[in-house]
Amino acid sequence: MSSENIVEAWRESAQYWAKYSDTIRTMFMPLTRALIEHAGIHEGQSVLDVAGGTGEPSLTIAEIVGPKGSVTCTDAVNEMVEAARTEAQRLGITNVQFRQCTADALPFPSDSFDVTGSRLGAMFFPDPVAAIREMLRVTKPGGSLALAVWHKSELNPFCYVVTGVIDRHINPGAVDPDAPNAFRFAEPGKLAGIMTETGASDVKEHVVKFNIEAPISPLEFWTMRSQISDTLREKLAKLSAGEQAQITGEVEQAVQEFFPSNQMRFPTRMIVVTGKK
Repeated sequence: MSSENIVEAWRESAQYWAKYSDTIRTMFMPLTRALIEHAGIHEGQSVLDVAGGTGEPSLTIAEIVGPKGSVTCTDAVNEMVEAARTEAQRLGITNVQFRQCTADALPFPSDSFDVTGSRLGAMFFPDPVAAIREMLRVTKPGGSLALAVWHKSELNPFCYVVTGVIDRHINPGAVDPDAPNAFRFAEPGKLAGIMTETGASDVKEHVVKFNIEAPISPLEFWTMRSQISDTLREKLAKLSAGEQAQITGEVEQAVQEFFPSNQMRFPTRMIVVTGKK
């Protein structure tokens, strides 16, 4: 998939990510906290968030660095950037600035930030090597780089339960393991190897275990998942209303064990890779 196609897909998804931003913030807050911890983010720092989407983890990091620190939230999709800007204004957060740009062409001087990070963005970089080199360039000497990505699909029922249902109805076809997709860096060591290749030092890989939780029902979960994913939207659009309704029922049934008291709770594993410039 070309850079233009990736950006277009995310542009179409932006409205849904904005719609569910509160739920998504809650779902991935444990990962945000892990990224902050492993990157060593603290009060007074300047932090660059690459592929920050609708504002997370930028807005949470802004609270950590405080008024003496600053956060720059970037995304390749203007609609995402504007959604993040609107959310910051709504929350009254003033130590965040916003820029539309791609990860491999960051419009900042070299040695600008104490920490550069990306939460669940690196898997979709068209050229990860170029992007990570660029992220290192804008990081200050001795500064930190931190990237959070999905661990393997089979370890994450949030993903594999839905995939299992969809694949019964639509042939998944062959998947290029190096193409931009959620599990591109799910194999331990793969992203760490690229970070080392680009010149980062003290590269470390951390497996983060937590629960994706939110006060939503199985139907609300499926409605959200089927809207925020451009892949799911594309697949479902090819099916009849009857087939879509059947899939909805099957997903609701398949995820029941992960909804105690009718609230979402998926055991989850992610990988956070850190390095120094």
